[in-house]
Amino acid sequence: MATNPSKCEPFVFPLGPGISFIDLRFSAPPIATGVYTDSSGVVLIDPGPSSCFETLRQELESLNIGLRDVRTVLLTHIHLDHAGATGTLVQQNPALQIYVHERGAPHVIDPTKLVESATRLWGPMMGKLWGAVLPVPAANVNILSGGERISIGGRQLEVAYTPGHASHHVSYLDRASGVAWVGDSAGIRIGRTRFVRPPTPPPDIDLEAWTGSIARIRAWTPETLFITHFGPFKPVTEHLDEFEKTLHTMAEIARRSLENRDSDDQRFEQFRQEFERYIRSQVSEQDAVAYGRVEDILFSWQGLARYWRKRM
Repeated sequence: MATNPSKCEPFVFPLGPGISFIDLRFSAPPIATGVYTDSSGVVLIDPGPSSCFETLRQELESLNIGLRDVRTVLLTHIHLDHAGATGTLVQQNPALQIYVHERGAPHVIDPTKLVESATRLWGPMMGKLWGAVLPVPAANVNILSGGERISIGGRQLEVAYTPGHASHHVSYLDRASGVAWVGDSAGIRIGRTRFVRPPTPPPDIDLEAWTGSIARIRAWTPETLFITHFGPFKPVTEHLDEFEKTLHTMAEIARRSLENRDSDDQRFEQFRQEFERYIRSQVSEQDAVAYGRVEDILFSWQGLARYWRKRM
């Protein structure tokens, strides 16, 4: 991953008055931060990593928004590509209120274990990829469990608990505009392909929980899905159908790899070859290369392998 200008071109259509998003220009995968503007203040959804903080600041300024204008940050989950800049934002704006699931809240307040876990995955690339991960005072943190209705930015949002990708994942529905902000719960989709890649890094992948989360999002009947990687998509049913199909196909490829009696290196290689063939059966070679960059395929296998081994 690198902080290079994104070349992603999502479907572009109006999200509604006062609703927009920022491309943080982080590639592999690109990251979008949702923005609500209202006379009562600005709301950000998934502000991204601190490595993109200056891009976030500059893009907000291009919208005539200063950091002190931001009143609220909504986190879908606490992975660093979604939430790493949260503490930096609070440092710049101590009045900022943060909404996060109850399982993620302790790691926003004290990110030590979160950083240690991420460092095991990313090693010496941590600083370059994600930047500083600063703690958020407990007084700034508003805890969610799912099922709430919250009033922010002059709007009413519904909250659903949507685990599967992460045990601390929530999604938000703005019923007035029909936009559901679903983080990573509906996958990664780049450019104008129909293909949706599931992000399956360790340690929280849970296929049963994820299937339930997809059903929860469907039951909302939103008009538009907004996914952090990358942007707004519709029709919603088509997107969720494609995502659910690929999630279970990918999981089955991982399960078959574990039947290999050889080493994990060989199991992973079997998974890699078969999943890459699957991607190429769905999209052009150029798009297959792009999708190959959005998540380290080793992490994809490790997350699914961990899920299956817990059930064997």
